[in-house]
Amino acid sequence: MSSRPGPTTTATSATRWCARPRSSPSRGGPEAVTIRAAARAVGVTPTATYRHFENQADLLAAAKDEAMQRMAATTLALLPAPAAGPVDPVAAALERLQAAGRGYVQFALDQPGLFRMAFCPVPDTDDQPLQSRLAASPPYAFLASVLDELVEVGWLPAELRPGAEAGPWAAVHGLSLLLLDGPYRHLDAAGRDQVVTSTLDLVVRGLAGTERTRGDR
Repeated sequence: MSSRPGPTTTATSATRWCARPRSSPSRGGPEAVTIRAAARAVGVTPTATYRHFENQADLLAAAKDEAMQRMAATTLALLPAPAAGPVDPVAAALERLQAAGRGYVQFALDQPGLFRMAFCPVPDTDDQPLQSRLAASPPYAFLASVLDELVEVGWLPAELRPGAEAGPWAAVHGLSLLLLDGPYRHLDAAGRDQVVTSTLDLVVRGLAGTERTRGDR
């Protein structure tokens, strides 16, 4: 009996291979995602792979989605477990916000190829509306849900909620790039933890101070 994957599993296997921790795309990022390499790893011909992916951009889009899902799983794994007793809803929401930020940076450092794949541009998809692209991003969706929660518990004014995702997301994404490719890449573990903590604290202080800051203008 042949061990080659059947037609119903080829697409899934190829996509998962792209996001596998030790695969060439996970090490080299989106530039390493090719139909030929995926077909070779899965054990089928490139022609068979083309039955499931119209072109390399199609495969890259699927691999990007898989990388994003794995990033979300890493982030969610660091969220604190629900407390058994009474909790301060504001403190609990802020704790989740910071834990998610740590998960975001940790994924970038542990899986730099997948991190770059998760945010790489894919041809023929840039014409999608911005909100559609954001809605398909688990980090954005989680951040939006926490900010909504902070409004519900009265910590973040409702009038400041629109667009509030931009600041926190830019902070952790920018820090991730500085740690990967910028001057912070030379930091040791203690130094990295310090800049992550200070950045996340700054995010919270920024959200807390938005009302006063805007009111002073």
